[in-house]
Amino acid sequence: MPARLEISTSIFRDNVRAVMGRVAPGEMMLVTKDDAYGHGLEWAVREAYAVGARWIGSYDVPSALRVRALLPDVRIFAWETSSADEVAEAIRAGVDLGVGTAGYLRRVIAEAERTGRRALVHLKIDTGLHRNGIRPEDWADAVTEARRAEDAGLLHVAGVWSHLAEASDDEDDAARGEFAHAVDVLRDAGGTPEHLHLTASAASWARPELRGTLSRIGAFCYGIRSADGPDLDGIRPAASLRADTVDVQDDRVRIDVGALDGLPSNLAGAVLGGAVLGSAALGGPDAPRILHVDGTWTDLSRWAGASTGDSVTVFGGDGPSATDLAERIDTVGEEILTRVSPLVPRRYS
Repeated sequence: MPARLEISTSIFRDNVRAVMGRVAPGEMMLVTKDDAYGHGLEWAVREAYAVGARWIGSYDVPSALRVRALLPDVRIFAWETSSADEVAEAIRAGVDLGVGTAGYLRRVIAEAERTGRRALVHLKIDTGLHRNGIRPEDWADAVTEARRAEDAGLLHVAGVWSHLAEASDDEDDAARGEFAHAVDVLRDAGGTPEHLHLTASAASWARPELRGTLSRIGAFCYGIRSADGPDLDGIRPAASLRADTVDVQDDRVRIDVGALDGLPSNLAGAVLGGAVLGSAALGGPDAPRILHVDGTWTDLSRWAGASTGDSVTVFGGDGPSATDLAERIDTVGEEILTRVSPLVPRRYS
């Protein structure tokens, strides 16, 4: 059997339920960027919807339209700055648009007027991360422009949002204050935003006082813990990358997955502790480690009883997590997952 990404529907559903319970009474937005972190967009939104998720964060408009074709009544939030044509499509499809610059706000207003349809807008205030977002000193002017368009029936400011830097608790507390002030400015101008969202996965989980009415959760729903973060109660990896042993020599074992499949070539030395190999679970000093990652194969240190056809868990399930591997090479768990090639078969159970 070739290398494959085995994805558990039941684990994913359990994760989504756990996250929704954690952020209640606020709502959860399932973030699905990068094809749902490599799990498959259509599969993820369908399964999340089945257990109660009613907000999808698509990142870009083309992905939002894929979600809309599958789920006509779900709320969809797309925050990538998009072309005029994409904005028009999003407005027609009832997609909520994240707006972080005055220029983009004007583009949305122009397309709403051209299409004759009201746009749903969430204004983004820059609270310190400096990843897009209207600067605090420009916020009042942007609110005035948005409210003028709202009074003209061209848009509805449905929400206010931001990204946290998550550099320290003190900085996040300061960001919370900036965010609250931005909401007050909008309300004082006559705005009625129903949805306030400041936090993504980590802050939504650990800092309930920072949550608004909506929490944007990506990685945790898929079972990917934060880099250098603790394990999460009720959260398990939904995806496991498994490969088969294709050759056994005196000093190494070769498996059928490599850099061209998305396995980072700089993972040499990583230990696949706890991975199931044939019928035995190996851990501690008996666990194999990665010796070399080539284009289409990877060599591991040999374990006792190794034989051709043994199944090796590279990450997920009974092996190391994607974040465990990511921490070896100073990256994040979602990058390990999203770089798995689309040519590697996804097998859902």
